Amino acid sequence: MKMHNINLGNVYFCQICNSKKLSIILDLGFTPPCDSLPNDEALSVSEIYYPLKLLRCSDCFLMQLSYVVDPRILFHINYPYKSSITNVLSDNLQNGAQKIIENLNIPENSLVVDIGSNDGTLLKGFQKKKMRVIGIEPTNIAKIAEKNNVPTLQVFFDKKTCKKILSDYGTPKLVTATNVFAHAQMLGNLIEGVEYILDKDGYFVSESHYALDILNTLQFDSIYHEHLKYYSLKDLIKLLSYYNFTVIDAERIPNYGGSIRCYAQKGKNRSVSLNVYDLLKEEENSKLYDESTWIKFSHKVVDAKKKFKIFISEIIKNNKTICGIGSPGRSCTLINYFDISKLEMNYIAEQSTSLKLGLYVPGKHIPIVDEKLMLENQPDYALILSWHYYENIINNLRNKGLKSKIIIPLPQIKILD
Repeated sequence: MKMHNINLGNVYFCQICNSKKLSIILDLGFTPPCDSLPNDEALSVSEIYYPLKLLRCSDCFLMQLSYVVDPRILFHINYPYKSSITNVLSDNLQNGAQKIIENLNIPENSLVVDIGSNDGTLLKGFQKKKMRVIGIEPTNIAKIAEKNNVPTLQVFFDKKTCKKILSDYGTPKLVTATNVFAHAQMLGNLIEGVEYILDKDGYFVSESHYALDILNTLQFDSIYHEHLKYYSLKDLIKLLSYYNFTVIDAERIPNYGGSIRCYAQKGKNRSVSLNVYDLLKEEENSKLYDESTWIKFSHKVVDAKKKFKIFISEIIKNNKTICGIGSPGRSCTLINYFDISKLEMNYIAEQSTSLKLGLYVPGKHIPIVDEKLMLENQPDYALILSWHYYENIINNLRNKGLKSKIIIPLPQIKILD
């Protein structure tokens, strides 16, 4: 058994295979945590910056961060992210629930547990299919889920929580972890906890940013402190092989700009779908495991920064105005690495339902305001920071009357009139 609970601070061995053969692929400098957005009062207090480096393991090829920030800092009580903030993601999550039920043939009235359930968007999809559900969410977002009639425990997922689930709710047939499985510092405890509470033939389904999509679309901005690992399917199979699980199926999904949904069943030597072998072959053909592939990726990231700095300086020189659209976690990485100041980009426009209104981007302190201001001001350019969902967002804003030229920053700069 390998050590999958990792200490806070610098990482000295691979988070899956424990090899010490780690090399730096990309250094994004130092940034504050992306979801610790300061308010007016906090602007006068110095922020804590942490290193943001992407490492590659030479033995199992896992892409991972070089530094682990305390999860109590990252997922603080006033965590401002909601899964339901965009209709696209909300639909993807709820449709995903239906797909999982169909693929695994989960019977009605089965218990489904979602780790890191946020505002309960995914679980609502399971409720529509007549499943009993319980969410596990340590932040105050749990209160939003409860108001939306999604039963939620406001706790971290640990042994005590596992015992409470079994005693109060019963044995789950399915445990899910969407966009949180790559976040876990105490990953070994999480997997053991899932194994402990699951029915003997139960399933564990995780969704994570997919390393192949990050590579193909230059999504360096999806690298931030919450994401400790950037999985390939090969990584997930190796990780779960250390436990009493078999990866039985996998698929690529559009969530968050490209994710992998991994289906694991409790027990060894389970029947495996051909999808697993097909996706492994695709990873191999894409040279996802090669160091040279990721070195080329890092060079493209550096080049993207140079081109963007030239581009934005020309806009400013011509006395044109720029605002931002959307403030996902990834925007903190892009803004800080591209070194965009609030003099260059005056504000970021968000939906009126966002919990980030009135706050500021960590590091650069660009204010986040209601999109009504952007629609009133009609700046010359609007940089879309949620660029991985740009089509739906732009269509929505055009319908509301936005006339600004739209800048899509990645994988290369594109201007939409």
